[in-house]
Amino acid sequence: MLMEKRFPNGRLLKLVVGDITRTPADAIVNAANSALAGGGGVDGAIHRAGGPAIMRELDQIRGKGCPTGSAVVTGAGRLPARFVFHAVGPIYRDGKRGEPELLASCYRRCLTLAEERAIDTIAFPSISTGAYGYPIRDAARIALHEIAQHLDLECKLQQVMFVLFSEADYGVYAKCLEENRLDE
Repeated sequence: MLMEKRFPNGRLLKLVVGDITRTPADAIVNAANSALAGGGGVDGAIHRAGGPAIMRELDQIRGKGCPTGSAVVTGAGRLPARFVFHAVGPIYRDGKRGEPELLASCYRRCLTLAEERAIDTIAFPSISTGAYGYPIRDAARIALHEIAQHLDLECKLQQVMFVLFSEADYGVYAKCLEENRLDE
């Protein structure tokens, strides 16, 4: 499954179903926890596939932590990428405790890290929609909106991919993209 949206400036937004740990990109985004201590889901998969080098780098950063809505960068170990951006999304409670802004902030911070490193391609998972319980449709709208706003600007990024774990998640993202609901 693959869906693409090409922007007037030639930049590309892609949706795919797959394994982010096997996705070639300059940077892969990890849905991390604020302790940067590894975990399950995307985080566990990235650490297993990338090997111990990623955790060794996180050990150097961990004392400072990473607040919700932000991200830190490490090398990618054995992953087919140069960098891993460890983004800490919000735990969803009711959507009225700043969760939308914190989720949007994760994406913006990763985009800033990408620009600072002159990255051409970046792959995102669906941040906060697994164990953190963020409703997938709401999360997809926020994620796609932030990416579309960035790709509309003058930037170094040429391609952003959402590598979605399931066909169901892909379907939600694809529907939001088809509806062109990127301006909410």
